[in-house]
Amino acid sequence: MPIYYQTTKAKEPFIFDSVGNRWEQERIIRPQGYPGYHYLQTEEGCGRIEIQGKTRLLNEGEGILIAPFISHSYGKISEKWTTSFLTFAGSMESHIGDMLGNRPVILLKGAQAGRAAAILEGIIAACQEAPAATKALSVECYRLLMEFVEGVYDDDFAHDPLYVRYVAPAIREIKSSYGTRLTVQELSGQAYVTPQYLSRLFSRFLGCSTYEYLTNYRISRAKELLLAKERMEVQQIAGMVGFEEPSHFIGMFKKRTGMTPHQFRKINQG
Repeated sequence: MPIYYQTTKAKEPFIFDSVGNRWEQERIIRPQGYPGYHYLQTEEGCGRIEIQGKTRLLNEGEGILIAPFISHSYGKISEKWTTSFLTFAGSMESHIGDMLGNRPVILLKGAQAGRAAAILEGIIAACQEAPAATKALSVECYRLLMEFVEGVYDDDFAHDPLYVRYVAPAIREIKSSYGTRLTVQELSGQAYVTPQYLSRLFSRFLGCSTYEYLTNYRISRAKELLLAKERMEVQQIAGMVGFEEPSHFIGMFKKRTGMTPHQFRKINQG
């Protein structure tokens, strides 16, 4: 059951952070979700996945992509549950949500799941070569993402009136104005609801509060700038992604990534 981790953190737009197959899946509980897009596919047996208060079975050959910070848990219901998986990273990681319509959960079945499994096998085979060709791996990760574009969200909230009226406009405003001093209070004011109500809706549909979504988006864009603008000072990047105080930016960046912006830049460019 091979598992590979991306240790060099290459500058490619899309790459895996971790990938593996033939994994005898254990029980996983993530109340705060996973920090990146996470794909899980059943090779043998069956697993039960709980996401946003709903339970789904992941039968043999089926796969599921879970967006960052979506609360979830999963475990086997058959005697043996073998899975393959991939977590996404890359300099364009923050754009994955846009590519996939900001859907928190995407299911793959049938031919789509079969193609995804073949791509995963190809990525793992490439990782066995030394050194691995990161550009080719990035292309394969992009191919995998394209399978999710046509994937299914089985009770898509895109038509839920509360999501359409309150959450979707707030997401659009975050993505267009994250570099300003945008606050949760302003977002809720634009929707004519209280900050508490808007955050409850974000938690219901996306598994995180409005503030968490706004902060996570800012951190993702900061990652891109840290890699793309090598000579730009961290203080300047902090301002460009909407943090008034560099110390606040550094603290939030470390809280969500486990390292400071300087450390992130050094590792990813080293």
